[in-house]
Amino acid sequence: MNKKEKIKKMKEVRSLIDRIDDKILPLMVKRSKLVNKALELKSKKNEIIDRKRINQILKKVESKSQKMKSNPKLIKSIWMNMIQSFIDHERKEFKRRK
Repeated sequence: MNKKEKIKKMKEVRSLIDRIDDKILPLMVKRSKLVNKALELKSKKNEIIDRKRINQILKKVESKSQKMKSNPKLIKSIWMNMIQSFIDHERKEFKRRK
């Protein structure tokens, strides 16, 4: 494959990635709103992290990613980073409420 072909192929791949991102973003926004609703139900700071729930989510994601013939470690890591970001968000919002 020559340089021009590589550049063209890269643009195509990036365009496909952008399409997927356009589908992921609204779902992330919905998830964020639901996290905020869950936070409204929490009256104590120690309710922010639910290890049992986190483990359930990660096991489910790992299992589903294996079935989809993906890299379960990568997907699990991405999910954990997302969860951690929402935990950080909840902590900041919880402090603001007081």
